[in-house]
Amino acid sequence: MVIRARLNQAGQYAYYGRAGGCIITGNEDGIKHCAMNILYSLQHLGYVIPPQADAGWIGEAGPGPSYGDDGKVGLDNEFTQRNTTFMTWNLLHLARMLKDAGGIPAHGNQRPAWDKGERFDHPNPEYR
Repeated sequence: MVIRARLNQAGQYAYYGRAGGCIITGNEDGIKHCAMNILYSLQHLGYVIPPQADAGWIGEAGPGPSYGDDGKVGLDNEFTQRNTTFMTWNLLHLARMLKDAGGIPAHGNQRPAWDKGERFDHPNPEYR
């Protein structure tokens, strides 16, 4: 079976060189559990994840309002404001660093080159 992946101009997977994070809102969401899965999935696709790349607001357990309901629920939460601010700045700084560096260097992670037999200066043992 041949699986076609979207690639960037350097021949890397499409999301290489992009910064990613997540915000979880609602009530009873399980912020850390959701963030672990989302951030793992983003990095697996090629996103670069900075420190403190998640933030959230869960409100009280049980049925009830979600973040931003009625234009006020949770908006004054100091914990959420701090983590969202730190996450935002870390994402902005990392995105700038990636842009200034021209993204992730392509050597060693180009799908088309791998498919053609390139092993990026790593010896291919003859016993394989």
